[in-house]
Amino acid sequence: MTATDLLPSRRFPEPAALLRLIKPVTWFPPMWAYLCGVVSSGVALSADPVAVALGVLLAGPIVCGMSQAANDWCDRHVDAINEPDRPIPSGRVPGRWGLWVALAMTALALLLATRLGPWGWGATALACLAAWAYSAEPVRLKRSGLWGPGLVGLSYETLPWITGAVVLSAGAPDPRIVLVAVLYGIGAHGIMTFNDFKALEGDRAMGVNSLPVTLGPERAARVACAVMLVPQLGVIAALLAWGRPVHAAVVGALVLAQLWAMARVLRDPKGLAPWFNGTGVALSVGGMMVAAHALRGL
Repeated sequence: MTATDLLPSRRFPEPAALLRLIKPVTWFPPMWAYLCGVVSSGVALSADPVAVALGVLLAGPIVCGMSQAANDWCDRHVDAINEPDRPIPSGRVPGRWGLWVALAMTALALLLATRLGPWGWGATALACLAAWAYSAEPVRLKRSGLWGPGLVGLSYETLPWITGAVVLSAGAPDPRIVLVAVLYGIGAHGIMTFNDFKALEGDRAMGVNSLPVTLGPERAARVACAVMLVPQLGVIAALLAWGRPVHAAVVGALVLAQLWAMARVLRDPKGLAPWFNGTGVALSVGGMMVAAHALRGL
């Protein structure tokens, strides 16, 4: 028996519930990363505005939205414990509608990505595969506090960044772009760990071994902070080596501000994780665009 079996049946989902299912609030990171890739390529946005707009649309509303729908479908039993008011366990998205939405958006993403050429289509296919590998059985990398957040970080930051760069430049990306994109993707592992705090009880009950479950909130928060910081220090070192001291100083200032936010969140990781996601994470994301502008001039 599923959570929706206990609720009055509906034939069709509520429109507002469908919007909540694909979670617009989660679209920003991959959209921003794609734009960072576009900027870092050094190619003017006006060179192919359709590719820029389509890439942003794919990275955010379509591929990220699809991943959220797939995750909610595969997590419907966990959400019945953690957040029973979500669209699927609440019955506002009934039956298999959540699955159908995720599958339809996967097909739409692959269709639209043909406009972005072989590099763009391949990256989109890889992102779709990663989304299903994260959530769906038998792979369900979400069960691991190491591989799950790592996959999401690389999918949300590294992959769209590199995709934005290669689509605009129509060729293999500069290795320096790849390095910075990978470093920020690794740092996003820590960001995703903070996101896991809200599901601590349900994850523990359903065998999802997130870092807050396996390490406890305090240790998990310290690990997440370190994983966020170290790659950014790598970015600063790389920018200095490439002759971009001003950009390195700006990223360094943003890191110092993150240290202040981290000191606060470590006092109460579970309670302050949502606050940190709106402050410390925003500072890290700001550094991404600073690094992108530094790469543009190389």
